[in-house]
Amino acid sequence: MATRMTAAEVTAALSELDGWSQDGDQSIHRKFSFPDHIAAMGFVTRVAMAAEKMNHHPDLRIVYSNVDIALSTHDANGVTQKDIELARTIDSYL
Repeated sequence: MATRMTAAEVTAALSELDGWSQDGDQSIHRKFSFPDHIAAMGFVTRVAMAAEKMNHHPDLRIVYSNVDIALSTHDANGVTQKDIELARTIDSYL
C-alpha cells in the first residue's frame, strides 16, 4: 500500500507542478481548458491510458472543452507519491 503524504509534503511536491492545488492531504486538483470538445476528449483518452498503465485512476469531470481532474489514493485515504507521478505524466501531455 502507498504511504499517505502529509499536507506539507504535498505542498512541497506541488511547488514543482504548475496549476495543481491541494485539499490538505486528501487530494490534488487541476482544471484544464481546450479549444473544443474533441481536443478535451483526446486529452482525457491519453490520461486514461496513462492511468490504466499505472493502475491508478483519477476522478475526471468533462464539460465540453473543460476537464477537471482530482487525484487521490483511495486505499491510503489521501495523496501519495502515485498521485504526484500521475500529475507529472498528465502535465507532460500539454
